[in-house]
Formats: sequence, C-alpha cells, structure tokens
Amino acid sequence: MSNTTIKDEVNIQKLYGLEATLSKEDFLKKYRINENGLSSEEANEKIHKLGLNEIKQAKPRKWYHYFLESLFSPFNCILLGIVAILIYTDIYLAPTPSYANILVIAILVSASTLLDFFEEFRSNKAAEKLKQMVATTTTVIRNGQKIEIPISQVTLGDNVLLSAGSMIPADLRIVEAKDLYVGQSSLTGESDSVKKNVETELSLENLDTLSDLDTICFMGTNVISGSAKGIVIKTADSTYFGKVAHTLTTGKPKTAFQKGIENISRLLIRFMLIMIPIVFLLNAWKHDIITAFTFAVAIAIGITPLLLPVILSSSLSKGAVRMSKKKTIVKKLDSIQNFGAMDILCTDKTGTLTEDKIVLEKYLDIHGKEDLRILKHAFLNAYFQTGLKGNIDEAVIKRGLENNMGNVLENYQKIDEIPFDFSRRRLSVIVSDGNKKQLITKGAVEEILSICTMIDEKGVVSPITKEIKENIRKISKELNEEGLRVVAVCQKNEIHEIEHFEISDEKNMVLLGFIGFLDPPKQSAKESIEKLNHAGIRVIVLTGDNAEVTRCICNKVGIHSKNIVTRK
Repeated sequence: MSNTTIKDEVNIQKLYGLEATLSKEDFLKKYRINENGLSSEEANEKIHKLGLNEIKQAKPRKWYHYFLESLFSPFNCILLGIVAILIYTDIYLAPTPSYANILVIAILVSASTLLDFFEEFRSNKAAEKLKQMVATTTTVIRNGQKIEIPISQVTLGDNVLLSAGSMIPADLRIVEAKDLYVGQSSLTGESDSVKKNVETELSLENLDTLSDLDTICFMGTNVISGSAKGIVIKTADSTYFGKVAHTLTTGKPKTAFQKGIENISRLLIRFMLIMIPIVFLLNAWKHDIITAFTFAVAIAIGITPLLLPVILSSSLSKGAVRMSKKKTIVKKLDSIQNFGAMDILCTDKTGTLTEDKIVLEKYLDIHGKEDLRILKHAFLNAYFQTGLKGNIDEAVIKRGLENNMGNVLENYQKIDEIPFDFSRRRLSVIVSDGNKKQLITKGAVEEILSICTMIDEKGVVSPITKEIKENIRKISKELNEEGLRVVAVCQKNEIHEIEHFEISDEKNMVLLGFIGFLDPPKQSAKESIEKLNHAGIRVIVLTGDNAEVTRCICNKVGIHSKNIVTRK
C-alpha cells in the first residue's frame, strides 16, 4: 500500500500535532508527566483500563483459523465439491439413497484435515510459548528506578529510556535526547536515519508527513544511534503502526510446493469442467438424464486422486514429527518440502557458527605488546557507557574486574558520553579523576585511526606517521587472521574548557592500543557443515564482522570459499 493511501487514512496533524509542537515544559505540564516515572499501581491501573501494548493483527490466531485453513485446502475443496454433487445424485435423485461414496470421501477429507490441523496448531502453540520466552523488553522508569519490562507492559505516561539498538515500544514524545537518530524505514521507506529533537521549529499547520514529526518516535522503528528519554503518548492499536496495520494485507509469498498443489488442483478442475459436460452429453443420447449425469460424476471422481490429500498430510506430518525430535518447531507443514528442496543455506556467524561467548584475550599497545593501561582505559569506557551494552563491553568489564580494576572506579566520575552509532562505529565517554578530564574512545580500528593524530608509547606522546599507521593495520590484520576481533582505544586530555561534548570533539586524539576478543566456533558447527555439504547444500555466511575474522572461523568449521564480498 502506498504512503499516500496510508496518509489519507491517518491524519498526522490530528493524531500528533499537539504533542509534537508543544515545548517540553508545556508538554510535561499539560499531560502531568512525572519525570520519575509511573508508580507500579498507576501502571497496573492503566494497563487494566487500556489493555496490553499489543497490535490486534499481531495477536495469536484462534484454533478455528487453523482448522478452517486445513479444511479448505485446494484438494479438499475439490473433494468437498464432489461430495456436494454426490449428495444430489446419490441421495436426492437416486431411488435408493447410497451413502458409501460420500462416506469414503468424507473420511479422506477428515483424515487429511485433522492431520494437518493438529500438527500446525500444536506447532504454532509451541512457537507462541517460545516467543513469550524471548519477548523483547524495553527500559522504563517505574517507582523512580530503571527496570526492564516486556514491551506489552508499556503503558501511557511511561518514561522510556532509549539507546543505540533499542526498539521503540510505543509512540513517544522525546523529552531528552543526545545525538538521537532513528530508522523509520519500516514506516516511511526512508533509507536514511532521521534525527529526533526535544523541541521542534515546525508549527501545527506545517506538519504534513511522518518525517516532519521530529519530536515523536514511532512504534515499530528503532534507534540507530544516540540516547534519549521519551514519554509514551500512544500504545497498541492507537499508535501510527496500529492505525495502518489493518491496511497491510499482503501475506507471505506462496512457496513452489503450494503453487504446485494449486496448479494441479486447477488442472483437475479444468478437466472436470470439460469432461463432465462432454460425458453427460454423449450418454444423454442413449440413457436417461439421471444415469448420464451419475456416470459423468463417476468420471470426475475417477480422475481425482482421492488419497493424495491424506498422503500429503501424513507425509508432511511425519516430517514435522521427526523435526520436533531434533528440537525444531514446524509452524507450516508446507515448509517441510521447502526445507527438503534447499540447496543454499545462508547463515549468520556470531552465535550460529560461534559460541557467542566473547572473551577478551589481548590488550596490546601500538607495537603489539601487552599493556594494562590499554585494559584500564577500555574498562573505564565500557563501565561508564550507558548505551546498549553488548558482549564486547561485558567481556571488557569482566576482564577488568579480574585484574582488580574495580578499585579504579572510586577515583573516576562520569561527566558525559557520546553514544555509539553504526556510521561512526565508535563510542566515547568523558570521565574525571578530580584533577583532569579524559575523553576515552573505543571503536573499529579504521574509524579510530581516522580521528587520531598522536600515539602514546609508554606515556610518551608523539605524532602519528604513515609508517606507524601501516604497522598498526598490519598488527590488526594479523590478529584478525588468528580469529580475534580487534577494537582500538584512544584518548584526549585537552578538554577542560568543553562543557557540552559533541561528535565533533572526537578529533586530534591519542592512540593507545588495541583490545582483541575471541569468539570460538561451536564444536557442533563443523559436523553440521559436513552433513550439509554431503546433502548437496552450499553454506554461505552473511555477517557484519571483519572479513579476516570471518575467513578464519569459516576455515575452522569447514566452509572454504575463495570469494569474499564486502561492502565498500
């Protein structure tokens, strides 16, 4: 559905005009927002009154939806049509009613339907339980404290904290923001991220499209970079996402197997539409009309593979049962055939081929020698950053604590932070030990090199040269070839006069060294790859990790490819 059609159905000005154009102070005052968050009692009362934060179209289907879907499959529809004709010929027209043919077909349809229904219903119920176990959460302030809650528990007036990677759980009015960029492609189709602000310069009359609302974050979008705090102004079906959800009628594309079944069904129907009239007319010359029509119907039954629906359902159900023994849930039986017809498997690397248990292995200076100072600066950066803490940050903190760096924290206080984003690929924190401020940055090697003009060799600072940069890249590449993910660390001290820190302050920095992380391959990965190759399935790895690290892991698990495609 086009954006124009959606715009016609959803009035942007009416839905968001007032909340979007009010100043922060007026918004908080008008809607009586408590910046310390809702109390548990207030939240529960609102959830009870307004319901859970769930889109109606996303709720689990009832059992009868699965039953009707199974009953009216293409082949079953043909058989049910034949039953309708048999009721007319064998019961209504016949002098002596005969139920034999009708019962046989009814049993076949029932067997096919029940096999398909029970397997799909059971699998989808199991999948729903699994989804509840891995439900997406969000950070809110309740009772004055930060807590993680399921997105479904978010309600009006909640104070939501956002950071890079966060999903927007509802429609929010931004009241605090630092370099906040949001990806709205799921709603608007825009490939570029959109900057969100605390205040807007637009008036109510100038609001025309979704992109104009620079103080509102929408449910279903995600934070690309920066951090913010937003107040929930709409939840569930009252959100923009909820308003247009009912217009999104496009389902999943049909598989080759489904298309094949439909084509066979159409072919049988065409044969019947041609054969029944011809046979009827030819026999009507010699026999009475009832006998001729009955014989024509018998021809239709004869060309229809009555057992095919039962054979298909039983075969696919058996496959689903075998898959369940391998701890795999099959939500649609038709997917069993797709799975068997696979010849290329695309897989992620981290957490799929590897253990996803990142361990900090090395902390090296610019010459590749171990140096605790590098670990200390990386530890301060990881500990004090408030954005999305990933495995890398957790690994740094764990190794720092193992080296008794917890005592160092007593001497430092966080001043500010420049959040991570996926274009800069780095994160900075500003800390103070009481005497001086330090800007400490960690990130991808090339990104860190681009902002460094100096190097630190055992406390001696000197200009960085082209030869030093090449040597640093060489060390980084060697570490990558060993399977280590490499992150560079740098700092800057001349920042006493800066009050509000921005991305532009990440310049003229001093390179300290590297930290290297190891994510070992799973023991079962190599055996699985060998089985896939033996079955004629080619495995392709899609990852955002470094090419050399990926090549190393692939070689260890038995994926040998001469071609590596990288984005330039």
